[in-house]
Amino acid sequence: MWYINVANLGEHINEAEGGIIMKSTGMIRKVDELGRVVIPKEIRRKLDIEERDPIEIYIDGESIILKKFESSCIFCGNTEDVVPYKEKLICRECLERISSL
Repeated sequence: MWYINVANLGEHINEAEGGIIMKSTGMIRKVDELGRVVIPKEIRRKLDIEERDPIEIYIDGESIILKKFESSCIFCGNTEDVVPYKEKLICRECLERISSL
């Protein structure tokens, strides 16, 4: 996950994520008139974010959290071999377990 601390652009500790220390990249971007913020190319490259990739947006206290969306199983979180089942995503392994019940 990526963290943008709107209260403090220096060091930030997120206790909900196991005490992860986040440090500022030193890159500052302004919000435009439509509410958009550009993620710098260097960060997109490092985190493998391509044009049109879906991004999830969370709020954690005073912070905005951006996470590259990955389709995952609603039961185990697996991101591989995921299929839609009744408008939910389930991996084939969990689907087989459900089918055998």
